[in-house]
Amino acid sequence: MNRTELIKPRKLLPGARIGVISPASPPEDPETVDKCVAALQALGYEAVLGAHARARAGYLAGSDRIRAQDLMAMFKDPSIDAVFCVRGGYGTARILNELDYFAIHENPKPFIGYSDITSLHCAFYQASRLVTFHGPNIDGAMIKPEENEFTMKKALKALTSTEAPGDICEGYEEKQENVYTITEGQATGELIGGNLTILTTVIATAYQPSFLNRILFIEDINESPYRMDRYLTFLDNAGILKQVAGIAVGQCRGCDIPEDRERKPGELGLEGVLRDRLGALGVPVIAGLPFGHVKHNATIPMGVKATIDTDQQTLFIEESGVTD
Repeated sequence: MNRTELIKPRKLLPGARIGVISPASPPEDPETVDKCVAALQALGYEAVLGAHARARAGYLAGSDRIRAQDLMAMFKDPSIDAVFCVRGGYGTARILNELDYFAIHENPKPFIGYSDITSLHCAFYQASRLVTFHGPNIDGAMIKPEENEFTMKKALKALTSTEAPGDICEGYEEKQENVYTITEGQATGELIGGNLTILTTVIATAYQPSFLNRILFIEDINESPYRMDRYLTFLDNAGILKQVAGIAVGQCRGCDIPEDRERKPGELGLEGVLRDRLGALGVPVIAGLPFGHVKHNATIPMGVKATIDTDQQTLFIEESGVTD
């Protein structure tokens, strides 16, 4: 197999064996791991815990060595059909140099998670040429699917169907009040991105993906507007924002000026920062889309073709991230 070609994992089938790992931070409540197992079982899957899925070492779910071992064990085990992350937090960047990317390439499986998991999405895309899924961690929507029907429906379609996911705003009832256009236009390209903070940490490393003619998707949480400005300015200074074909911004919860604080004269909120940093790039930009650290978190297959369309104010995922 040509390692320059992007490969897709096989779709999830009923009764699939799901590897459960904690590659970043441990869950705040140790019992969350049991809830994650129960959630996957309720979906009709068999949950297989990583050997160290319950480990804790301060803000990490165990040492770098054992977190990397758990991840590699799941990819190398032929009986495991997919790999799901318990949560994000912090720590995946610390294990990037410990992974066997050729083995991951040779054993492609659906891999899903978001937030700090962005580091792994970038590394798998760049070093393993594997389509992965920026979508819910198990400790979020999957534990309470009745409260997150939108998120679960999008995740299951992305993982189990060879039909293209299509419009990520389909079924999103709050689109009119949350989604807005920054720069008009239409563009098509491969999807690259994830959490904005984490994305900046892979730049100038061996795990930086190509951004040329890509559709960049970004989201974040609890970052003040000036910090969002800082990250976007970094991407601009690195030449990345000048390479992309379009930008899709998710719902960045906690990244605006607090409603209970008086705005200073001339102070930019989140929308102002996005317009200032992204509005003059000459590519289509849409913000407020339903993905990120929010209830409506659409699953985005990283590396597949998508179209951003400001007339429709949405992002269309044109192809499936899985194969039969």
